[in-house]
Amino acid sequence: MFVAKINVSLKESVLDPQGQTVLRTLNDQGRTALKDVRVGKYIEVKLDAKSIDEANSMAKEICESVLVNQVIETYQFVVEAV
Repeated sequence: MFVAKINVSLKESVLDPQGQTVLRTLNDQGRTALKDVRVGKYIEVKLDAKSIDEANSMAKEICESVLVNQVIETYQFVVEAV
C-alpha cells in the first residue's frame, strides 16, 4: 500500500483571486512583509500498487486525467509506502 501526497497550484501566469483576498486580509492585519499569496489544493490518495514505480505511475495518471487542469495548474507529488 502506498499514499500519494499531491500538491496542485495555479501556474504563475494565472491570476489567483483567492490568494489575493488572503494577501489583502493579512496586510489589513498589519502583516505588510507579505508580498504574494498563492492558494492551492493538497490531496492524498491511497494506492494499492505492487511497487513504488507502479504507484508513481498511477499517481501521475490520476493527476493528469482527473485532479489537475494542466492549462492553468501545475502539480507535484510524493509517493510513500504506508
